[in-house]
Amino acid sequence: MAMPRRAMKDLGFQACCLRCDAPDIAGSSRCRKCITHHTKVRELIAKAPQSDELFQFARDLLAMAANPNRYDHDEVHGPVLREQQFLANEMAETKPLPTSEDIGELFANQAKREKKNVVQSVANQNPWKDELPPEEVLDIMADSLQAEDIDHGARTIPSRPIAAVDRSDRVGEDRGMADKVVAERVASKAPDSLKEVVEAATIAERERGRAEWEDAQSEVSELLDDDLDL
Repeated sequence: MAMPRRAMKDLGFQACCLRCDAPDIAGSSRCRKCITHHTKVRELIAKAPQSDELFQFARDLLAMAANPNRYDHDEVHGPVLREQQFLANEMAETKPLPTSEDIGELFANQAKREKKNVVQSVANQNPWKDELPPEEVLDIMADSLQAEDIDHGARTIPSRPIAAVDRSDRVGEDRGMADKVVAERVASKAPDSLKEVVEAATIAERERGRAEWEDAQSEVSELLDDDLDL
């Protein structure tokens, strides 16, 4: 077992280092060979069509290997991913637990920090926060407002006409946009070289889950329809 190399971690292949039987020597010819090979593999996966099922499977495996703690509940790959985390923990340096003095010092430092209220800070910049503006300023404000008489009082007329919004083509939630937002948030925690792969895998996973849910709903509806026919 070898300490995962920085390049291998960035590529998402640190699992290879954790299971390597070569001497743990950074910069060795074997390390350089592995890094070169896996760089080509990652680039091949990233450039492959999103519709290719084989490469989609490769993206899923790469996402799991890069972030095993997020997928260790998987029924098939969970045991291997948990083993990978166990191996990584064995290589990590053991940090001493904080003492009561450390915790007390932390609370003391936090208490010394000045708490800022952004809203209050902006309000304090208002020159009229403690008194009304001069009468001439109030007159200017009043003149800038236009009102229209209606049955139940008056309302302010907008300075520009507001165009009506066409909602005829809206079928509800923009699922594609929602998937994109979630995928970008998940990918932000991954190494830069894996962001594209993790984002694509997350979108595909959400689409598959939605399809399975729709299939289940369809089956339930068919069962209910059959019961009603009886």
